[in-house]
Amino acid sequence: MRNAGLGGWPARRALMTPDRTAFVLGERSVTFAGVHERTTRLASRLRRAGVAAGDRVAYLGPNHVAFAETLFAAHVLGAVFVPLNFRLATPEIAYMLADSGATVLVHAPECAAAVRGLQDAPATVVALADPGPGEHAYEDWLAQGDPGEAIDVPVTLDDPALILYTSGTTGRPKGAVLTHGNLVWNCYNMLVGVDLRSDEVTLVSAPLFHVAALNQTLLPTFLKGGRSVIMPSWDVDRCYDLIAGHRVTWMFGVTTMFAALARSPRWAGADLSSVRTLMAGGAPVPPALIRTYQERGLVFCQGYGLTETAPGATFLEPSQSARKAGSAGVPVFFANVRVVRPDLADTAPGEPGEVLVQGPNVTPGYWNNPAATRAAFAEGGWFRSGDIATRDADGHLHIVDRAKDMFISGGENVYPAEVESVLAEHPGVAEAAVVGVPDGTWGEVGHAFVIPRPGASVTGDGLRGFLLDRLAKYKIPRYFDVVDDLPRTGSGKIRKPELRTRAGR
Repeated sequence: MRNAGLGGWPARRALMTPDRTAFVLGERSVTFAGVHERTTRLASRLRRAGVAAGDRVAYLGPNHVAFAETLFAAHVLGAVFVPLNFRLATPEIAYMLADSGATVLVHAPECAAAVRGLQDAPATVVALADPGPGEHAYEDWLAQGDPGEAIDVPVTLDDPALILYTSGTTGRPKGAVLTHGNLVWNCYNMLVGVDLRSDEVTLVSAPLFHVAALNQTLLPTFLKGGRSVIMPSWDVDRCYDLIAGHRVTWMFGVTTMFAALARSPRWAGADLSSVRTLMAGGAPVPPALIRTYQERGLVFCQGYGLTETAPGATFLEPSQSARKAGSAGVPVFFANVRVVRPDLADTAPGEPGEVLVQGPNVTPGYWNNPAATRAAFAEGGWFRSGDIATRDADGHLHIVDRAKDMFISGGENVYPAEVESVLAEHPGVAEAAVVGVPDGTWGEVGHAFVIPRPGASVTGDGLRGFLLDRLAKYKIPRYFDVVDDLPRTGSGKIRKPELRTRAGR
């Protein structure tokens, strides 16, 4: 087999453990042999549709077995998989499809309206259900593929595997490229840090279009021959049911998910005896929440990473999860992490600095964006996270601030510049500034300060309605203040810290 990337995984797993269950979705289960057959059929159809090495295949929809099948089928052909955030609005999806140059789009019925609103859809569109005019029905299309077709495309670990769009700090998302090697080395780091077993039953409850759900749970579990129980969307009661029904051993989630589980009336009496490890990421976890889980005898681990680091950069080992509760852990086994001053000299223990990451898990750069790629790296191939942390005397990282203005709402990264740029398109808005403010449900939400154009009358409800068709709902600010001016520095830049203080009054 000349495919050294993820495209070879279904065939290799089918040889090793053909009858073991790979995926569970509702009442449906698929063995590793079944994944191999269906992936081969889908790759055959994609090849007949013109997909070749280096082409881009996009997927839009909630968590589903078809997500993994499309990913592996694209990789069988040496193509690049582009998972899209199904919460985005049509203009945002259109931009990412155009920027990536995707020639195929597979989508779920929940996203049909957004897809049919595209002015320039990819040449081939495949619907999981209820295909529209010119679209293919996924199961019928896949069934027409040849399960015995000999496909052996040479793929190296340096070849691109994924394009993952991250919200842009300058108003446009950037496509972070992850190679097959980035993904493989990240899996190695997970196997070292979590000590995954072949009998793992992993609950995939976070969105797979995010790097953490895909690369920290589904792919390592598949590599080990474990079982992934897929949740299409997050639901607290359904989560409890799946843990008990499938004897789940491992789960990843963001802070809001774990907080919701602990607030549930089912928390005290729930059978969680099968769970070996819980892992959190996406935002710092309050120590009080960690203690809540530890008091139930559960191992609660945190990690730190970014889309560009595939994502694991640091990890808190289970053996340290109690002693170092609240820490993001130490560098993963196959990566290097530094905390540096502005002159790139290493900080002293306890001194805040920027987190830099270097290793085989780090992106080679951004899709079709050499300027952003150059800006993201310091000398020596160190990726600049823009995040601020301290390192204690034992080498454990403590994240003290995220990238300058970004905030996280319900586990989703929100970059104010993107929201501000869309607000500026409103005919009544002269200028806008957005900051993140604390929220009991979502962790943080947006608070917008808007200066109207002379003679214009704008309201929060009107601005919210304007944004609804242009941005994903989680990016739309919860609060709007119409103001006469914004606080500025001597150079004219807006003082965001002052706005945060004002918003918290």
